[in-house]
Amino acid sequence: MAARRLSSLLSRSLHLPSASASLGRSHGVARHINRFSTAAAVEELITPPVQVNHTKLLINGQFVDSASGKTFPTLDPRTGEVIANVAEGDLEDVNRAVAAARKAFDEGPWPKMSAYERSRIMLKFADLVEKHNDEIAALETWDNGKPYLQAAQAEVPSFVRLFRYYAGWADKIHGLTVPADGPYHVQTLHEPIGVAGQIIPWNFPLLMMAWKVGPALACGNTIVLKTAEQTPLTALYVANLFHEAGLPPGVLNIVSGFGPTAGAALASHMDVDKLAFTGSTETGQTVLQLAAKSNLKPVTLELGGKSPFIICEDADVDHAVELAHFALFFNQGQCCCAGSRTYVHERVYDEFVEKAKARAMRRVVGDPFKKGVEQGPQIDSEQFKKILRYIREGRDSSATLECGGDRIGSKGYFIQPTVFSNVKEDMSIAQDEIFGPVQCVFKFKDIGEVIKRANNTRYGLAAGVFTKNIDTANTLTRGLRAGTVWINCYDIFDAGIPFGGYKMSGTGREKGIYSLNNYLQVKAVVTPLKNPAWI
Repeated sequence: MAARRLSSLLSRSLHLPSASASLGRSHGVARHINRFSTAAAVEELITPPVQVNHTKLLINGQFVDSASGKTFPTLDPRTGEVIANVAEGDLEDVNRAVAAARKAFDEGPWPKMSAYERSRIMLKFADLVEKHNDEIAALETWDNGKPYLQAAQAEVPSFVRLFRYYAGWADKIHGLTVPADGPYHVQTLHEPIGVAGQIIPWNFPLLMMAWKVGPALACGNTIVLKTAEQTPLTALYVANLFHEAGLPPGVLNIVSGFGPTAGAALASHMDVDKLAFTGSTETGQTVLQLAAKSNLKPVTLELGGKSPFIICEDADVDHAVELAHFALFFNQGQCCCAGSRTYVHERVYDEFVEKAKARAMRRVVGDPFKKGVEQGPQIDSEQFKKILRYIREGRDSSATLECGGDRIGSKGYFIQPTVFSNVKEDMSIAQDEIFGPVQCVFKFKDIGEVIKRANNTRYGLAAGVFTKNIDTANTLTRGLRAGTVWINCYDIFDAGIPFGGYKMSGTGREKGIYSLNNYLQVKAVVTPLKNPAWI
């Protein structure tokens, strides 16, 4: 349901262009920049309809100040101004949180509670989140910059759906009876792994929380969650609802703070039994090293991507333009599986580029609280500057800037939707994860060629294929080295669909039944049988 809601919501904002809508191409620096639908949307900002009530750390069921008393500001990306000052956790706070989680696991009621009772608490929590949908969505938009409609009608409902999905799994986790070569009764027990450390990113704060917290709780674990310093607010808000739903103290602990301090302390903690991380590949490598050098805790990593979106020669170009536009520009381009390498067959390439340019220039950028806005600001000044640097590198290469390429306004972190054509594999914009509204369009001749080029990357998170031919779809599906391949669709994130990457896009899978394995230990129990009637 959540996936269909997301797809339906986004389809209402995808306006198919007519053949007459295409504009003349300009090689080199794009002309007609003033045609972006941006100015009116950015001039006057709407006051967010929500208050910030939770800014402290959550440890052992209580909201508390950091041990050091330090705080850090979380900013409104529309303006760069401070929303609130949040408690800044570090090593001592992580130690307190892990101790609370360990006590809750070893001595508390959560792992000893019946799976049915755990399920009931998770379902009650989902009901409370659903009741507070609009406030949570407003807080997510304010802290992150994503369109309010996206948060309210897609992401918060998806969060609710995920917790209901995992609540349903809680009392269906069980082991097996295994036949043995001899008079033995052999069974396997699926046990909770213990204290789970979880580190989530800033691009989808709520959804990434659900992807990790949901399966961990369903399996009976306790948790220390480290939120991204850019977006700490919604996790604290919903955690308060979790305790209202009856979650015992210490089961879920939340430490706001920075990666080199709080994140590193959690990754290297000797009393954390399992670690899950979503973020950049570079940081993921550091997290994996810290886990290995401490207690060799198992690690699940969901990392970066440079996903190909392949448009075949039989494509309906208008439809392909819309889907490719969505695959890249969704969430301001700040999506690990964004279709950031658009491969277009040479027979439809020129038409596609014309229409992709026209679609990007119609994209409405502005205050994400305003109706009709498709794209809000980037998350912060660091990401903003990084994207503009990549755009400059693209300008300086032999790629053609079709449109965009600059900031919007003088306040906040708004960037024009940008399209490059004639992109080559050796360019930085073709190799690196830009994580912004920059579409790179490549030309290809045949299926064998595009499979090799699409796979020629250190990443392997996702891919998209657009074709009417089932044989072509099957060939590409099996040839692409990626954890997810979407055929004639993109960014379908149902609760039951596993998600994860090949190569340097990560290890393990999140969502669906596969994610439960991340939070379980398998124990074999062998008992001799005396004079068994059968073996």
